[in-house]
Amino acid sequence: MKFGLLHLFETAGGRSEQQMVKEQIEIMEAAERYNFHSVWTAEHHFSEYGFCASPALALAAVAQTTSRIRLCSGVVVLPFHHPLRVAEEFAMLDLLSDGRIELGVGRGYQPSEFVGYGVDQSRSSELFDESIEIILKAWSQETFSHHGPHYRFDNVSVRPRPLQKPRPPIWMAAISDSSFEKAGRYGLNLLCSPVFGGSLEVARDGIQRYWQALEKHGHDPAQHEIAALCAMYCGETNESARLEFAEPVTWYFQHLGKYVAPKVGQKSIPGYEGYEGVRDLLSDIQWDQLVTHGAVFCGDADYMIEQMQGLREAFGINHVLGWTRVGGLAEHLVEGHMSRMRDKVMPALA
Repeated sequence: MKFGLLHLFETAGGRSEQQMVKEQIEIMEAAERYNFHSVWTAEHHFSEYGFCASPALALAAVAQTTSRIRLCSGVVVLPFHHPLRVAEEFAMLDLLSDGRIELGVGRGYQPSEFVGYGVDQSRSSELFDESIEIILKAWSQETFSHHGPHYRFDNVSVRPRPLQKPRPPIWMAAISDSSFEKAGRYGLNLLCSPVFGGSLEVARDGIQRYWQALEKHGHDPAQHEIAALCAMYCGETNESARLEFAEPVTWYFQHLGKYVAPKVGQKSIPGYEGYEGVRDLLSDIQWDQLVTHGAVFCGDADYMIEQMQGLREAFGINHVLGWTRVGGLAEHLVEGHMSRMRDKVMPALA
């Protein structure tokens, strides 16, 4: 089992935005020393929930001070970007990092971000589909043309080319039922999560559809991975872990509820109706509910090992992405978590 760290670049804990950026970069650099497999930067805009507008910029900074850890976007919101630019930037990052880039993509979900960019959120799925098709062509063909509803160009040759062959790994975030099948159809690795109102138990059918779609469309399931995004913290004891992690995680989920869907009484967005249930669930969520729900893994090393083994055996999860630096959690607590993961948890699951 592989372990990664996800970074939102949220504004919490009374620190300035510059302090938060520096801390996030320092923790991502430290993750290599603690033998984590990967770090992931999430794209968000216009709020304290997260302000990493460019995952590529953050990853470029970490690429210059590390040599082994995988550098991943979790995720680039494709409807906000020209797909050729995404292909170019991440190919450049692949060269800068000596072939350590992994591109995570999604269609986005926060209404305020779509409003801010003037993008029709109800068309996010078709924008995503066309964008991923273009990126796959850009990284597999020397020269290609594309005539679609949103993008049209002829005889384009994307430069530079990625270092990894045949291309860097691509991950797709899947929350809605159709997204699991789509990730398999395109032959992408799968990102899923119990955080966004569902649960891994609910996602079980989606994961099965993903495996079936891989096979149906000629992709080898043995060459693909599933990652689960979870809030995660390993403490000295179960009690101390939950005392240290409860407040930052509660901050995160309260703010997620503010941005995940339109406000109560506002018009639903076609294709995003399920997010309204997430908003309502999070409006009064309590810490104990989060732990029971499976959105949070928080305890001592023995507890974490048991929970991670359960993920692997029940769902085929082979990559866990932890939201640990969340809600302004102090840097020394994050490093304590990483130390215990390196010394006790990861060796037991290798």
